[in-house]
Amino acid sequence: MKKGLITILVIAAIAVGGFIWVKNVYNQMVVSDENVQATWSQVENVYQRRADLIPNLVATVKGYAEHESSTLESVIAARAKATQITVDPANLTEESLARFNEAQGELSSALGRLLLIQENYPDLKANQQFIELQAQLEGTENRITTERMKYNEAAKNFNTGIRRFPDNIVASLFGFEKKAYFEAQAGAETAPKVEF
Repeated sequence: MKKGLITILVIAAIAVGGFIWVKNVYNQMVVSDENVQATWSQVENVYQRRADLIPNLVATVKGYAEHESSTLESVIAARAKATQITVDPANLTEESLARFNEAQGELSSALGRLLLIQENYPDLKANQQFIELQAQLEGTENRITTERMKYNEAAKNFNTGIRRFPDNIVASLFGFEKKAYFEAQAGAETAPKVEF
C-alpha cells in the first residue's frame, strides 16, 4: 500500500512539475512573441511617419521645380506602393518582410532622387520649409534604422527561445515559428563610387 501511494505521489509530482515547466516556457514564448509584434509596430510607425512627410516635401519641391515632374511622380508612386504593402505582425516571414523591404527601398531611392533636385534650384535649397522637411526626413531615416535594429534584436531573442532545447518541443507543440530579420539591401556591401 505504501509503495503504491509513493508511486502515485511521484507520478503526480512529475506531472505537476511538467505542467509548470510547459506553462512557464509557453508564457515566456508568448511574451517574446508580443515583444516582436510591438517592435514591428514601431518599425511600421516610423515608416508611416516618413510616408506622411513625403506629400509636404513633394508640394514644396513642386513649387520650385515644376519641370521635374517625372521625379515627383516617381516619389508619389513609390510612396503609394510602400504604403499598400503591409505585413501581419503574427506572420513575419522572410518573404513578406522582403516584399515590404523592397517597397521601402524603392521609396528611399525615389526620395534620394528628389532630394538631389535641390542642387539645381538655389531658391529651393534656401527655402526654410524644405530645410525643415529635409531635417525631419533625415531624423526619420535614423529612427527607421534604430527601430529596425530593435526589431532584429527582438526577433533574435524570440528565434533563439523557440530553437533552444527542450523549449523547442513546446514551441513546435504550440506552433511558434521563426520570425524574419531585416537584412541589408542587395549591393549594400559595395561602397558607392565618389567622383570629384
